[in-house]
Amino acid sequence: MIAGALFAGLALAAAPQAMAASYTMTIAHLYPDDLTNNETAPALKHFEQLVESATNGDIDVQVFGNGALGGEVEAAQQTRAGKTIQSVMLGSGTQASFYRNYEMITSPFLFPDYRTAWAFFDSPWFAKFMKPMVEESGLRYLGTLDDGGGFVAFANNKRLIRTVEDLKGLRIRVEENQAHMTIMKALGASPTPLPWGELQTGLATGLVDGHFHAPGVNDIFKLYDVTNFTTWSGHVYNTITWSVSEAWFSELPEDYQRIIMTSAREAVAMAHGIAAQITVIGWVNSCKKFEECHILSDDEKARMREIAQPVYREWLVEEFGEKAVLYDELRAEVTRISDELNRSVVENYLD
Repeated sequence: MIAGALFAGLALAAAPQAMAASYTMTIAHLYPDDLTNNETAPALKHFEQLVESATNGDIDVQVFGNGALGGEVEAAQQTRAGKTIQSVMLGSGTQASFYRNYEMITSPFLFPDYRTAWAFFDSPWFAKFMKPMVEESGLRYLGTLDDGGGFVAFANNKRLIRTVEDLKGLRIRVEENQAHMTIMKALGASPTPLPWGELQTGLATGLVDGHFHAPGVNDIFKLYDVTNFTTWSGHVYNTITWSVSEAWFSELPEDYQRIIMTSAREAVAMAHGIAAQITVIGWVNSCKKFEECHILSDDEKARMREIAQPVYREWLVEEFGEKAVLYDELRAEVTRISDELNRSVVENYLD
């Protein structure tokens, strides 16, 4: 009995060491650690469960939200090295600063609907588009989430935006992103770059009159407390780009690399559905909590598109030169996907 007790004790003492993970994958993001009000937290929780189960706990996935590990730029820089942070989620503006070609994704009125956006971001074409990011930034692409629901809505303190003329002179907060600034200037607004962490103060003090984020973001971060009017314009599709340190990833066994990639793809697919729910809830709550709400008409979207797209294209040529042809290929692929989806609806459900 004594020998048995000693053996059991030694086994218990050794168990934690035997079960210790060989790898830690720390993921940083800005959204709340709340599984009910955003798509990022639940998607990453599902990813954590998939990876830890598939590797028998040999990869320990640790998720830190609320900017607990620093701002996006700081977290991305640490992810490059792969020492303290191995994976990061970046908003559109920050992502473009780490991978220049991503500026093209901020094109005005790029997607006609959610189905097209999701199919595009999950397509082989887009995966190939993102591959050069590894060499340029040291970050490997895992997937694209819809930032609070993707299609953005204006919110401001001055007036309800019903037409492009209503944007004239409004000081609209933008990410530190030249593409967003170009779009706002084209539409007659006065773009004001401001870090995310200073947005609420900027709105409360009058430094800026308004901003644009998806309805889910407006609701999650209670931006109706500092703005009165909101218009769902959908002029930009905001995204969250999920990437992993190439330095860290390349050291993993090949089967672990496959596990991370396949688990990430499932988590991204799950996030699309959650984002759609967040968007619907966010817009319904917006119309309850803002003083006034409005959905931009298709005719007015067409007017804004005709104004903004040529100006954006000119800026892109100035910035990218001959490389701007990639933007034309990107637009053609979006159109192809949209046409294919619409054609399949007719063939599968109407014929």
